[in-house]
Amino acid sequence: MIGRRGNIVLVDFPYSDQTGRKVRPALVVQSDEWNQRLDDTILALITSSRYRRVGASTQCFIDISTSEGQQTGLRLDSIIQCENLITYDQSLILRVMGSLSAKTMQQIDGCLKAVLGIP
Repeated sequence: MIGRRGNIVLVDFPYSDQTGRKVRPALVVQSDEWNQRLDDTILALITSSRYRRVGASTQCFIDISTSEGQQTGLRLDSIIQCENLITYDQSLILRVMGSLSAKTMQQIDGCLKAVLGIP
């Protein structure tokens, strides 16, 4: 499945310490051009854990009670953690759940710049 930038997808996300995996949502942050050219895509982890929300400039809060939040397909208020990126084989994406608006993707761009140190 070829992901599109801004899609919220469901993936079997590995733990960073390689002790296990968990099916969870993630955001496709790689450009559509590179999603077409490569088998892999870059994803940002999405979590509903309140403990992971630290108010950092690398995080974007999704409120599912808003019309924007409802377009994501998420079931709970969530945080997109741009500080938690992974390269993932597109063929392993389980399904597309929803997407973010262009306005929210601009916020994501700011989060990515913050985590990568890009002015």
